[in-house]
Amino acid sequence: MITRAGAGPLRRLVVLRHAKSAWPEGVEDHRRPLARRGLRDAPAAGRALAEADCLPDLALCSPAVRARRTWELASAEWGTPPPVRYDRRLYAAGVPELLEVVRETPPEVETLLLVGHNPGLEELVLEVARDGLDDTLDRVRTKFPTAAIAVLSWRGTGWPALGPGGALLTSFTVPRGRKE
Repeated sequence: MITRAGAGPLRRLVVLRHAKSAWPEGVEDHRRPLARRGLRDAPAAGRALAEADCLPDLALCSPAVRARRTWELASAEWGTPPPVRYDRRLYAAGVPELLEVVRETPPEVETLLLVGHNPGLEELVLEVARDGLDDTLDRVRTKFPTAAIAVLSWRGTGWPALGPGGALLTSFTVPRGRKE
């Protein structure tokens, strides 16, 4: 159960690590495409978010090719995708940079999707979660694989208030697409 620790509406920060990427020779890191498995898993992540009724009001995405493509394939599974903002600060970002970007989110956004990279995303989830339902925190500590989705819930009047230990990790899933 989510405790009413703060005032304001229930907010959700949905953290999606990009799907599995390829490592083609001679391709710069930020230009790496998705691997075959990533092309299957990214739409599965979109379906999982829709099935969990966890669609965002806004998406913030790293401009790296693998993150952009994950966003495109995941959001294609929804009727009308929300607006997306590509922010170069999300590429190779640590917790301070990630929180800075998240805290700039307009107050009318209640569910925010962050699409990016490890280790920053995993560290962000562990920093912001004060607790987790069931074994979610233990599973994040063990591994935050590609296409993993963590949902952090909290109450607040605006995103600048989100900080260390300020949210509850309500779910952690790793959707996988079917091999054809």
